[in-house]
Amino acid sequence: MATILIAAFIVVFTGYAIGIYNNLVRKRQLLFEAASGIDVQLKRRWELIPKIVDTVKGYAGHEKGLLEKVTTMRAQMVSSVPLSKRSQSETELSTTLKSIFALAEAYPELKANQNFLQLQQTLSDIEDQIQMARRYYNATVRDYNILCQQFPSVLVANILGFKPEKFFELEYATERQTPEIKFE
Repeated sequence: MATILIAAFIVVFTGYAIGIYNNLVRKRQLLFEAASGIDVQLKRRWELIPKIVDTVKGYAGHEKGLLEKVTTMRAQMVSSVPLSKRSQSETELSTTLKSIFALAEAYPELKANQNFLQLQQTLSDIEDQIQMARRYYNATVRDYNILCQQFPSVLVANILGFKPEKFFELEYATERQTPEIKFE
C-alpha cells in the first residue's frame, strides 16, 4: 500500500513539474514573440526614415546637422544589439524625429507638402504601434517573471535555468519629460 502511494505521489509530482515546465516554455516563447513585434515596428520606422529625410532635405537643406544626426542614429539602430540595450538609442531617435517634424512649422511649403504629411502620419501610426508593442512586451515579461518567481514554479525554473527578464523601460528619468525643441 505504501509503495502504491509513493508511486502515485511521484506520478502526480512529475505531471505537475511537466505542467510547470510547459507553462514556462509557453511564456518564454510569448516573450520572444513580443520582442520580435517590437523589432518589426522598429524596422517599419527604420525603412520610413530615409523617405522623411529626403523629403525634408528638399525644403530645409541648411538643417543638415539634424538630418545627418537622424541618418546616423538610423544606422546605429540597424546593429544587432539586444532589445534591452537598444531602448536608449530608440528614444533618442524618436526625439530627433520629433525635431524634424517641428521643422514643418518653420517651412510652410514643407508643412503643406502632401508627401511630407503622409510620411508624418505614417510615422505617427508606427510610433503608436511601437508603443503598443512595448506594452505587450512588458506584459509578457511580467507574466513570465511572475511564473519564474512564484512558488512552486520557482523550483522548476531554477532547476531548468529559466531566469527573469528585464522590462523595456526608459533609462533616464528625463526621457519621461516632453522634449523642448528650439531652433536658433
